[in-house]
Amino acid sequence: MSSAGASVVVHHRTYKVPTRPTVVICVDGFDPEYLSAGCEDDITPHMASFVNSGFHATAKCAMPSLTNPNNMSIITGAPTCAHGVSGNYYLDKMTGEEHMVLDDSSTTGTTILEQLAKNGVRIAAITAKDKLRRIINRGVSTSKGSICFSAQNAGECTELEHGIKDVESWIGRAAPPQYSGDLSLFVLDAGIKLLEEGRADVFYLTLSDYIQHKHAPRSAEADEFMGEIDKRIGDLVNLGAIVSVTGDHGMSDKCDEAGKPNVLFLEDVLQEKWPEAGARIICPITDPFVKHHGALGGFVRVYLRKSKAHIKEILEFCRTLKEVEVVYAGEEAAAVFEMPPDREGDMVVIATEKAVIGGREDEHDLKGLEDHRLRTHGGLSEQAVPLLRSEPLIDANIVEGRAWRNFDIFDIALNH
Repeated sequence: MSSAGASVVVHHRTYKVPTRPTVVICVDGFDPEYLSAGCEDDITPHMASFVNSGFHATAKCAMPSLTNPNNMSIITGAPTCAHGVSGNYYLDKMTGEEHMVLDDSSTTGTTILEQLAKNGVRIAAITAKDKLRRIINRGVSTSKGSICFSAQNAGECTELEHGIKDVESWIGRAAPPQYSGDLSLFVLDAGIKLLEEGRADVFYLTLSDYIQHKHAPRSAEADEFMGEIDKRIGDLVNLGAIVSVTGDHGMSDKCDEAGKPNVLFLEDVLQEKWPEAGARIICPITDPFVKHHGALGGFVRVYLRKSKAHIKEILEFCRTLKEVEVVYAGEEAAAVFEMPPDREGDMVVIATEKAVIGGREDEHDLKGLEDHRLRTHGGLSEQAVPLLRSEPLIDANIVEGRAWRNFDIFDIALNH
């Protein structure tokens, strides 16, 4: 580990190089209700101790409240306009082609992890899903002594690409199924083992929201999952690390009283009313793992591919829809939410807390939702997430009046 006093600068923010092991955990789908229920019901005693004697605030995530944008914001300490990832899925306005974000080719700039690695800090970046590993590994996987792999593909790791091999035999169990809570626990177990062996200085451990999509706070499944996460957080603290925890986004129930998903298929609606506009809806929540949410979220981008002649009428019409909370023209949305303007649609439509917005009904497979209520994210109602640190901040004065963001977590982990 580097000597005291060293620092790196990323997107105009300075981060001290740590002198003791530092762990940052992103609990995917970490709605504040999971924390409050866990603390009140004694399910999460270690995180309760963070609340009571460490540091705790409720922060806002970057918009849209999705996994890829927020993981990149967390490791850059900046909103999405700084790194260019504004969704899991996007439309290239130059080519008209639609793309899923599966690696770092669409990102811009550097990350805190990359800059720390360049300064001799050994990084361990472990993700639940491999698509996220390939997004956040810029400058880490090639750094001497650093490790970057996913629980999903733990059986395929090589020293050359991941900085570690034979992960399954090393940790003593096979990689879990991608649709399981155990995928997240595997990430934490790997982090604990690397810390025990003294193989990294800064850890970024980012989990999966499979359980949160299916199970509400205080359900037996959610309690068990959060309890297992908390035990591992306690292990990391007991091994001498400073541990900070946040989420990439919250989670909301999106069903009506009968348990049916409350969905607005906006492309179908706009195509019927303005066929000459050629509306195309992009759902940026779309990724390779849609079984538990059907690619339905609270934030969509609208592209008028044939004609923008009626855009003002379409904006006003969308504002009248009961499932819609707010509507912005694309440039306005980019400015309000600090998103990259070149990735914006002609319009952005954000759903109410109890609704989701899709494109065409025939594009969304909802069969995977038959055994549970639709719980998902993407909108303003899923921005709130906990921000926790195992020890109190040195300067308590910085807390007063501050509007915390989840991407402040490396600041509180390294600087205070």
